[in-house]
Amino acid sequence: MSGSRPGGEAARRSIARHAGEFVVLRRDLHQHPELAFAEERTSRIVASLLESWGYEVTRGLGGTGVVGTLRRGNGPRALGLRADMDALPIAEETGLPHASRTAGAMHACGHDGHTAILLAAARYLAVEGGFSGTLHLIFQPAEEIGQGARRLIADGLFDRFPCDAVFGLHNWPGVSAGRFGFVAGPAMASVDWARIRVAGRGGHGAEPHSAVDPVVAAAHIVTGLQTIVSRNAAPLDLAIVTVGSIHGGSAANVIPDRVDLTLTTRAFRPEIRQLLEKRVKTVATLQAESFGALADIEWKEGFPSVVNHRRETDLARSVALDLFGEAGVEPDFAPRTASEDFAFLLQERPGSYFFVGNGDSAPLHSPRYDFNDALIEPAATYWAALAETFLVSPETPHG
Repeated sequence: MSGSRPGGEAARRSIARHAGEFVVLRRDLHQHPELAFAEERTSRIVASLLESWGYEVTRGLGGTGVVGTLRRGNGPRALGLRADMDALPIAEETGLPHASRTAGAMHACGHDGHTAILLAAARYLAVEGGFSGTLHLIFQPAEEIGQGARRLIADGLFDRFPCDAVFGLHNWPGVSAGRFGFVAGPAMASVDWARIRVAGRGGHGAEPHSAVDPVVAAAHIVTGLQTIVSRNAAPLDLAIVTVGSIHGGSAANVIPDRVDLTLTTRAFRPEIRQLLEKRVKTVATLQAESFGALADIEWKEGFPSVVNHRRETDLARSVALDLFGEAGVEPDFAPRTASEDFAFLLQERPGSYFFVGNGDSAPLHSPRYDFNDALIEPAATYWAALAETFLVSPETPHG
């Protein structure tokens, strides 16, 4: 039966009454996007609202991060809920009245919505929520560049704000609006990047025998890299190698001195992640050498796979089922091959990262994307119910 969690209906009614305020807030954040580690205005708004509701607020964690802490009763457990705040360096093309007013920057991933959702839940939990324990609301900078979570941890996040579990959510286009998706185990892929510079010896296009052609060598490298997935990784293991750019030369009849490639690799399992790095370096080096060229490889480590903990994921799913029934939960939500630096938080503490459908919207990171404001009410209600369930009051035990 939906709404059977302690306080679930009360949270739903209260959050519904105030949802319009957070739609306005979300659109204001959308109009004023701020890139990684520059979330100054957003952080001030978040901190001010939390303080007005009675949270103990810590500013400047990891640069521009904010943590709001609320303690109730004598419950021994502590819970962390995380939202990301940063925007992307993308020029918006939605044409909406609340479109970005900052040239070359927009909330193309819905972090404005994630922030509004957690703030809507924060208001309810401070004013009307019933729980016993410690609640830490974590507003993280710089997720888009994969640095924010690490900076928070390095700045003592879990030492200063101990958490027995930590949870996060992300909207997902193409999934019915407001439907939740949960994945136990690997839920999002690891990501790493590489730049490969293929150095040859330039020359005239009419005399290719006098040159060492890096264009041909680079072309064979691109083709060879595809065999890593098809011939080195097991068929049931996720492995992705994507060459996203190739640049070299400036004229049809001139063989250039060098060609630059950039690529990304993704995997669910650490062993496959390591395999991809090893094979990319080997294939690029030897393919280049086979044409008399040299491959200089710069490898940039990104972040690991998001691996959800079974117990916390089962709890998260059960809260959604109780609140919204089976119609509100995707029965077989598949892992996503995009990446998230929430992975670092899950390496430090048990928890789960889950998804809520954004409906039929443009994809994430599209200049035409916009967060679906209809998600604020159900997702904030979900956060409130999860907090009240995890930090259950001794007077209202749940079974």
